[in-house]
Amino acid sequence: MKMIAKYLASAALLTSPVLANAADLAVKAAPVTPVTAVYNWTGFYIGVNGGYGWGRQDPLNLISTRFDRTEFDLKGGLFGATAGAQIQQGAVVLGLESDIDWANIRGSGIVVPAIAGVPAPITLNLTTKTDGIITARARFGMAVNNILLYGTAGAAFLHETANGTSIAGVPCGTAGVLVGCTESHWRPGFAAGLGAEYAFTPNWTVKGEYLYISAAGTGANKDQLNLLRFGANYKF
Repeated sequence: MKMIAKYLASAALLTSPVLANAADLAVKAAPVTPVTAVYNWTGFYIGVNGGYGWGRQDPLNLISTRFDRTEFDLKGGLFGATAGAQIQQGAVVLGLESDIDWANIRGSGIVVPAIAGVPAPITLNLTTKTDGIITARARFGMAVNNILLYGTAGAAFLHETANGTSIAGVPCGTAGVLVGCTESHWRPGFAAGLGAEYAFTPNWTVKGEYLYISAAGTGANKDQLNLLRFGANYKF
């Protein structure tokens, strides 16, 4: 009997660790799946942008409103700074954005000005350009986590300059014909476009957008610009 009791005690000692391990395995918790953070677009931001512009402009209207409209094709680059603020509610993102750009969107040509279809006694070699662009716009978009697709619309102001040289007929500055051949003005208008923005860190985003701008011209005719811009923003 003593031998049997001894063997039973030894068996109990040998099996107790196995039973303990089995008990530990039974109560071990399942691994927790990490929760992916959802990006929030709410906040203020500043940034830079750059790109390419093309369009049509009436340089004669900068010099004198007496002349019939003459259109020049323009093209060139631009770069500038951006500032804005936005708020996100669900997937909807609403905001305000303003930017100012230096530009060198230009065109040139030779033209004989006309008044009511009658040619004036002067031939001009003209260079015209848009060298400043300011916009103040609303943005309205839909967010898919860290990707934002948006539309935008608002006010725009173009700084346009025309430089002319008389190459035939009366010279620039002739009274009754042309007071001067070089003029520049700020012209108001409106801007509208579409874009996409991607947040690659909690604070940094990159974007691409198309913007159409129409500014006041002669009568129903408007100076028009198309802008393709890319930029980077820092969100506070």
